[in-house]
Amino acid sequence: MDLPVIWFALIAVLWTGYLVLEGFDFGVGMLIPILGRNDRSRRVLLNTIGPFWDGNEVWLLTAGGAMFAAFPHWYATLFSGFYLALLVILVGLIVRALGFEYRGKVDSPRWRAWWDLAIVVGSVIPALLWGVALTNIVRGVPIDAHMEFTGSLLTLLNPIGLLGGLTTLALFLAHGAMFACLKTDGEIRSGARKAALISGPVAAVLGVILLITLNMTSGGSAASWVVTVIAALALVGGLAAAWARREGLAFAGTAVAIVGVVASYFLMLYPNVMPSSTNPAWSLTIRDAASSHHTLQIMTVVAVIFTPIVLLYQGWTYWVFRRRIRPEHIPPAAGIGGPAPQPLVSTASTAGPGGGTAGATPAPIGAGDG
Repeated sequence: MDLPVIWFALIAVLWTGYLVLEGFDFGVGMLIPILGRNDRSRRVLLNTIGPFWDGNEVWLLTAGGAMFAAFPHWYATLFSGFYLALLVILVGLIVRALGFEYRGKVDSPRWRAWWDLAIVVGSVIPALLWGVALTNIVRGVPIDAHMEFTGSLLTLLNPIGLLGGLTTLALFLAHGAMFACLKTDGEIRSGARKAALISGPVAAVLGVILLITLNMTSGGSAASWVVTVIAALALVGGLAAAWARREGLAFAGTAVAIVGVVASYFLMLYPNVMPSSTNPAWSLTIRDAASSHHTLQIMTVVAVIFTPIVLLYQGWTYWVFRRRIRPEHIPPAAGIGGPAPQPLVSTASTAGPGGGTAGATPAPIGAGDG
């Protein structure tokens, strides 16, 4: 078994899972000022991702841990060279998490408004900078003969890198809008569909320009070109499904588009893990960066045992919280009037009104009364 290649593929899968799942989290967070016309509608949006966002971030931790254990030289060069960019992403993720946890701790519209802003900013920054970072990894960065990054933060903010960031920003916004369509009803559902039909074409145009540019300048292979075409077709298909109000297919389309983008990135990267723009001979390859064979064997055994358990648990979570969320499911915050809430948890097996599938509705987050 060629374990370094296998673990390169597994790390690609982990990053793909993270960006697909966390992508709709980021998108919903960015939609708060667009679709959240009042406190209750904002809380509906937050409750669509409430049961999922922290579990989705586990994919990031696992991807980082796998890189550290399987390819320590890749991890060292990447995290030292991209230190400031990754620190900004980390701060954004922390601020967003604080927004989820603290917006309902004080019964004050101003308090909630500040934490809503934290959620929006904490969604925009990672959505942008992940694209910048991943695009720079593929196109190559200045690395010397000692596997050390010799650039700066400004080195990463080049036109192609920024194009990559804008592409992921628009793609995650469309993905989050599709998810909001799938998980809500009424006015929010209608507004999310419009947001998807606006942001989706922007993401398609930016993505086509980006992937064609990278394939032509970064050693694109026949496989990466094929996957690029699949990603573009999936996004167009998702937009067509959204126009036809087939929301499940629309969400699947944006998800497949993200999978295609990440897969094309890793196919263009192979057999390198960190190409050097200074001298191609100084690029880090899979072989150069890998851990010992014994280490990779142990990691493989652990992955085979625990990965199915994690996937089953996370799949069960999505199944339990599959029902659409409506404003009447959200109780009024303290001091805010409104109709009496419906029961928050339903175990009915019939389809809910408006086409929603029955299942458990998540307990509300962000309420002023906790």
